[in-house]
Parts: sequence; C-alpha cells; structure tokens
Amino acid sequence: MQKRHTDRESYFGEQSQTSKNYYIPYIKEVIGHIPDKVLEVGCGEGGNLLPFAEAGCRVMGVDIDATRIEQARTFFAQRHQQGQFIATDIFQLKDKATNFPLILLHDVIEHIRDKERFLSGLQKHLSADGAIFVGFPAWQMPFGGHQQIAHSHIVSHFPFLHLLPRTLYRWILRLCGEQERVITELLDIKSTGCTIELFNRIARQANYQIIDRRLYLINPHYPLPGDRKHDTPNQSPHRCHSLKRYSPV
Repeated sequence: MQKRHTDRESYFGEQSQTSKNYYIPYIKEVIGHIPDKVLEVGCGEGGNLLPFAEAGCRVMGVDIDATRIEQARTFFAQRHQQGQFIATDIFQLKDKATNFPLILLHDVIEHIRDKERFLSGLQKHLSADGAIFVGFPAWQMPFGGHQQIAHSHIVSHFPFLHLLPRTLYRWILRLCGEQERVITELLDIKSTGCTIELFNRIARQANYQIIDRRLYLINPHYPLPGDRKHDTPNQSPHRCHSLKRYSPV
C-alpha cells in the first residue's frame, strides 16, 4: 500500500492541491464559472472540496464511510473552512441536497454496479442547468483496478495486474499475502470497473449530454520526478467528463 493511502491528512492535502490546480480551472473553462454551491458524492476526507470552500462556495460532501466524514469535518475545522459533511447514501438524503449547479464524482463511478441507475438518480440533486464533473480511472489504464491500495509492495506497484483473468489475479493476490478483505475489494472493482466506452454509453442512457471530455496520460496524484512538493504539478488528470442532463427541445 502506498503511503498516500495510509496518511489520510496527507492524502487530503494532495486531493485539495489537485482540485485547485486542475479541477477548478477545468470547470471554469467548461462551464464558464465556479458555481456558488457544490455537492461531492463519495467525498471521502473532503480534499477535493477544500479549494471550492476557500473560493467562497457552499460545499456539501456525502460519503457512506462515517470515518472519512469525521476526518473531513476535522480537516476543514483545522483550516477554518466551512463545509457540511454527511455520512449516508446519497439517495437517502431526499430533499436535503437539491438544486446543486455542480456535482463532483471523483473516483466513484468505477465502484458502482448499476451505473445508469446511479447517474439517473443524481438528476434530482442537480439544478435545471447544472453539470456533473466525473473523474475516474479508465479500466485499461495501468492502475485502473486500484491495485495501489494493496499492502504488498509488488502488487501496489504492478501496472496492468488487474487485467489478468480473475482466477489468476486472485491467486497472485493471495500469493503476495494480501488480506482477504483487500482481495475482496480488488475483485469487486474488477467487476465494476469502468471503461471510457462504457461510461459514454451509460451517460447517454441516463439521459445526460457529455459537454466535454478530456483524456490524459498521467494522474496528477502521482508527481513526476523533480515535482517533490506537488505545488505546480506538470501532469494532468487522465479522465475527466462534464455532463449535463438533456433539456427538452
């Protein structure tokens, strides 16, 4: 397991820097401004939302992991920023989270089994002209299977390992001493991983219009040599989509 996955405050800072350097400029370019209200589904520790809060946006983060939500509240409080964080399934919020002009989905869609139903359900949380920013690791990329979360140094640094047949993949994970909990999680991701082609199809089926798509080579979470502080990273996110619901003609 890489250090960034065990030091959650460091990961929070890494996420916030990536959001500030890449996501906010990208969103400004695509929709022309930063909305005053932002919802992130699957927010984790809330790092992606910090730059939006610092810019004066009202931010809400939702995640089913209560520990991550507590960390988000703590990290925001330590930085004297305001944010509302709720530990629940997004579809249990009902009327508590509606009319958002911007929804963030960062590294979430690849964990969802019924992706079309999930995207369709988000429409009730969007404002009439709202947009969804979706960032995800395409399944065919070197670490599209999230194997970097593995405890084994070999597994966590082995690109494309997730593309092996399921039985062989499980055998290698066990051979490298992975815990059954981690093996189950990695095999679940193998079942739910998202290709670019699949995402395009389910977005259309869920009645969204893709208003922009960017495909990049290297994830900005992984700084290149010489980029030690990650303050001005010189690489870009490898997959970003902006969606808008179809408007009746």
